[in-house]
Amino acid sequence: MTHRNPHHGCAFALFASLAASAACGGSPGDLFPVAKPFDSGYLRVSDLHEIHYSLHGNPKGKPVFVLHGGPGFGCYPRLTQYFDPAKFLMVLHDQRGAGRSRPLGELRENTTQDLVADVERLRAHLGIDAKCLIFGGSWGSTLAVAYAETYPQRVSGLVLRGVFTGTREEIDHLVSGNGVRVFFPDAVARMEAALPAGSGGMSPALLHELLNSKDGAAARKIADAWVKYGVKIGTLHTPDEQVEQGFGDWDPMPASRIDSNYMINGCFFTEGQLLREADKIAHIPAVIINGRYDMVCPPVTAYRLHKKMPKSKLVIVEEAGHSESEAGTMRA
Repeated sequence: MTHRNPHHGCAFALFASLAASAACGGSPGDLFPVAKPFDSGYLRVSDLHEIHYSLHGNPKGKPVFVLHGGPGFGCYPRLTQYFDPAKFLMVLHDQRGAGRSRPLGELRENTTQDLVADVERLRAHLGIDAKCLIFGGSWGSTLAVAYAETYPQRVSGLVLRGVFTGTREEIDHLVSGNGVRVFFPDAVARMEAALPAGSGGMSPALLHELLNSKDGAAARKIADAWVKYGVKIGTLHTPDEQVEQGFGDWDPMPASRIDSNYMINGCFFTEGQLLREADKIAHIPAVIINGRYDMVCPPVTAYRLHKKMPKSKLVIVEEAGHSESEAGTMRA
């Protein structure tokens, strides 16, 4: 995988799990119970990083790697509800700097290429020789496609929800609010109100600068505003009161800083790389699911990827936004 100009931006939903918890909904009733892990541990993937992983379901089942959204977040057990625990070996892990992985919030040695390599390291560490199903939503879809394009011989199929490919068009839609402000002008206004006077509006470079400010209180203010912005636009029905409830003991700073670092580095892709190299995975069966009114990952990107993959099925979920927790998306 190649590297791209660090001054160009990309975007993805760091707030997938927060939006999921903020949404009402929950399981539509036809999913499997949350599968408790039968094994878990840490894998050292560099001199600096070790990632936390857990194994769920049938140790001898069909292997599926579950990739979480937002590189700064972590993988949560509720994602096991999509798989029959009698048939699947579910592998969950927290990406570098995220969740229970260590050190938390670390930006060094934390690129898409590192994360792709970590999936392969974990597969080898677990001794999984069979081809794997890769399941990921939002940023997890990005990482799933990147892994499949790097190791197509390892992948039996893809399940992608809320597709993001790291282009400048996508980041302009989300971070600069160019597309979002049409439907969520109030959320954009609240985000911009948290910016310093005279800043000229949100941009990937400004977000990164503010989150890394030496003024800790100012950086925290931006992190709070950024995650609340994401929670608000992440579902069709998240009341402002729920957004403003805050995050309890969870500190949004580490996840926000990692998210921002990926954005100013273009997800460490060359512009348009994932779609341009989709011929490498054209033979792989895929199900691609996108909410019709997804403000984070608009369905046009899912459609473009679908057209590049003849063996894919595209499901556009009407009356759904971005969050995986919306009932229609969960059923799809």
